[in-house]
Amino acid sequence: MAPASFQPNRIGAGGLIDRTRTLSFTFDGEEHAGHPGDTLASALVANGVRLVGRSFKYHRPRGILSAGSEEPNALVELRLGARREPNTRATTIELYDGLDATSQNRWPSLKLDVLAVNQLFAPIFSAGFYYKTFMWPASFWEKVYEPAIRRAAGLGRAAPAADPDHYEKANAFCDVLVIGAGAAGLSAALAAARSGARVILCDEDFRLGGRLLAEHCEIDGRPAIEWVTAAKTELESLPDCRIMRRTTVQGVYDGGTYAAVERVNDHVPVPLEHEPRLRLWRIVAKRAVLASGAIERPIVFGDNDRPGVMLAGAVRAYVNRFGVAPGKRAVIFAGSDEAFRTARDVADAGVEVAALVDARRGGSAYARKAAEKSRARYFDGAAIHRVHGRQAVKGVEIKRADGGAERIVCDLVAMSGGWNPTIHLTTHLNGKPVWSEELSALVPGKLPPAMSVVGAASGDFALGSVLASAAKAGAEAAEACGFTAKPGAIPAAKDEELSASPIWQVADSCGKAFVDFQNDVAVSDVKLAVREGFRIPEHLKRYTTLGMATDQGKTAGLSGSAVLANVTGRYIGAVGTTTFRPPYTPVAISVFAGHHRGSDFRPARLAPSHQWAKEQGAVFVETGPWLRALYYPKPGEEPQAAVNREVTNVREQVGICDVSTLGKIDVQGTDAGIFLDRVYANTFSTLPVGKARYGLMLREDGFVLDDGTTARLRDDHYFVTTTTVNAVKVMQHLEFCQQCLWPELDVQMVSVTEQWAQFAVAGPQAREVLQKVVDPTHDISNEAFPYLAVGEVSVCGGTPARIFRLSFSGELAYEIAVPARFGDSLVRAIMDAGAPFGIAPYGTEALGVLRIEKGHPAGGELNGQTTAHDLGMGKMLSTKKDFIGRFMAARPALTDPARATFVGLKPVEPGARIRAGSHLLPQGAEATAANDQGYVTSIAYSPSRGHWLGLGLLARGSERHGEIVRVYDPVRGGDLLAEVCPPCFIDPEGARLRV
Repeated sequence: MAPASFQPNRIGAGGLIDRTRTLSFTFDGEEHAGHPGDTLASALVANGVRLVGRSFKYHRPRGILSAGSEEPNALVELRLGARREPNTRATTIELYDGLDATSQNRWPSLKLDVLAVNQLFAPIFSAGFYYKTFMWPASFWEKVYEPAIRRAAGLGRAAPAADPDHYEKANAFCDVLVIGAGAAGLSAALAAARSGARVILCDEDFRLGGRLLAEHCEIDGRPAIEWVTAAKTELESLPDCRIMRRTTVQGVYDGGTYAAVERVNDHVPVPLEHEPRLRLWRIVAKRAVLASGAIERPIVFGDNDRPGVMLAGAVRAYVNRFGVAPGKRAVIFAGSDEAFRTARDVADAGVEVAALVDARRGGSAYARKAAEKSRARYFDGAAIHRVHGRQAVKGVEIKRADGGAERIVCDLVAMSGGWNPTIHLTTHLNGKPVWSEELSALVPGKLPPAMSVVGAASGDFALGSVLASAAKAGAEAAEACGFTAKPGAIPAAKDEELSASPIWQVADSCGKAFVDFQNDVAVSDVKLAVREGFRIPEHLKRYTTLGMATDQGKTAGLSGSAVLANVTGRYIGAVGTTTFRPPYTPVAISVFAGHHRGSDFRPARLAPSHQWAKEQGAVFVETGPWLRALYYPKPGEEPQAAVNREVTNVREQVGICDVSTLGKIDVQGTDAGIFLDRVYANTFSTLPVGKARYGLMLREDGFVLDDGTTARLRDDHYFVTTTTVNAVKVMQHLEFCQQCLWPELDVQMVSVTEQWAQFAVAGPQAREVLQKVVDPTHDISNEAFPYLAVGEVSVCGGTPARIFRLSFSGELAYEIAVPARFGDSLVRAIMDAGAPFGIAPYGTEALGVLRIEKGHPAGGELNGQTTAHDLGMGKMLSTKKDFIGRFMAARPALTDPARATFVGLKPVEPGARIRAGSHLLPQGAEATAANDQGYVTSIAYSPSRGHWLGLGLLARGSERHGEIVRVYDPVRGGDLLAEVCPPCFIDPEGARLRV
């Protein structure tokens, strides 16, 4: 048995790898070896592994096709356990010691896959078969079809446990963003950075250089890799230049914003402590230079998907960059001189070149010379008719120009149909690519603002020209940002005159000719789609799934358009292609979430008194985004007993509650009153300075959006409060109104929820407590500071504060606010001042009981389905002004007396418990939907009344006070009788809160 370090296909010398170190890795449980600088794909090639995966539909054996992120075949599951990640491209995985990879979409093994039997049913599994096959009989869908489809669907397996790694989001700003670090990108970055501009250079590879790493070429009379090294060294020495390796720019957005994903620790088994695996960047750039290169396209011919059929450019990359030979005997099939350079490179690596198959009639002198140097047979005007072999290439059948056929034994086919400029990012702001007849490819059309395109991405494939034009583009980008470009020598490179003729498909080939390798879309599927009326690329994509794989059609998209054009007899330039959308490459969903998962999905916001509440033994609850005190139990005290005690203490003495979480919006401007009149159903422009008023806000459809109080601090200054849960929604609504509906109004607003700590002090002794906290210069007596008064005061010896005479509990109450940084100190001062009066804190549970006893509508009633009339607030709808929702609220259906309206509910038997959500039925009526007349919205045990209370919505409720109804809860087995009554159970006259 060969040692684990044995690499049969590793070339003896050359490549950009570190041969002094050996890395161990496993693939499908078998141990292999590679070197630093390898990718998983190159290491597999070095170890002679040709079969790496199975296709999605037919489970055909697949090998490595490319050497970059466009790879459609070599998808693997990486790592084990909770860190398992499916659908990772072996061509982009940087090899590390201990890497564990597993092939996917096969069972029980890669070599023996039971579902490969699907190939026998290929005529049945043609394009769109799922639309036609699973229609009859209907009874089979749930028991047979759906389970089978679910088992077969998807690629790879999700991790069995929560991902232990973490992910970050970050922002970066620059003058010039250069995307791609090949010859064009490096030249542009150098020119821009030398001017002093802030430059960010992003490249998806772990090594700079792009295609220069894969080719034998010279710059300034020396190997190109030496120029790359010198450029990298200079860029790293410049203070305002940042190089971001392993970073893929995924999308282009408005305002010069670019999304990029950095693989921070994807090249190690476990990220370092406190470091993320991936980082999502939001890069804002004044100018951008796109140097994303080009993607080689395959040729469509019979059985072109067999392991061992590769792109010619990829073969050169494996030979020249990674020092591995993808085969022992090669056939090269192309229609361009550039592709036949592969013959020279593989021959120098010791690979026998059996034949050069040139699709061009008459061939070319360059190709003939390449065949002569590599001692290969040369076929001009010929094509590969089909590939022989199943799990690997065994040979090819060549159709000569004279019509004869010839079989050649080989284990490697290097093909090239030409190159497609990588233009995806140019289209993300609705730019449309245009067809270049000269290049037989799509090139950038209308570009995103402030972007220029250079190099192969622009259709320029001549190295010398690329270096010069990219340097010019980099200098112009810097100058557009206000910098002066420094003149410098342009690197010199020889531009070879290489002829090319596009070749898309071999029309009369035998066997399945695949266009999309991953999804098994063949020429026959395109023909079927055309017969069934799908004649444009977007429709073809949806019907056949062409281009819907993880590579998003990078190798298949334009080839599919060419085949479609051929089948329909149209010009390929008129056919076009599908729309490119971000992200450019697949992105782990975790990186979009960042830290926002688990308990951090929505990080809890802490009230200013949180630490003090913890010291009091509070039990906390999430209310919207906030963590609030639910109740304050004493040692050994049951929750209900604690709530009852807190409620009783407010009713009889005094209590304190942190209400800082209420939404708080500061509204200012000469038109502030007019603005509030338009967004609230009642009037605020007439509100006196130093007073507060309850307000009701409607949506455009006439339903209640939110309620709260608004205080007028000065003529042009209002302070709006909202419910905790609707704070963001109301702020969004107000901003929309100000910016879009009435931009002419002089009004500004800002959310100040976090800027103010606010406490409700409620109960008969509330005034006595606050008089010991508010500085003596301020009079808060009932005469000087009556109900609904508002004032700016100072507390505790000069701390600025605001005080509001408001009551949610129905008792004498105040809300006192100070800047948030003083919140903890204020609550402690109030507790000290209130100790002689029996003050005690109360939480949200007691707050809910107090408001239900008082009959105030809240979350259960303000559910987005109720109107002002439903809640008994119809009189608040002003008839003297217009406001949002006015006319819609007057619709007959919303003012119908038969609608369910707000009522109170008292159980007939005092000990019975009403439950929220119970249905309200006529007494003695059967529990059916036809008899349902409403439901219970809120419930609480009232220590003040000694029994359970409820609030609800009941048909014609305001007319039925005193009636007995059935309260039915089928879920929890509740069934009792309750008396309908007004919703206010405590002090309906409001005498207590005005004393």
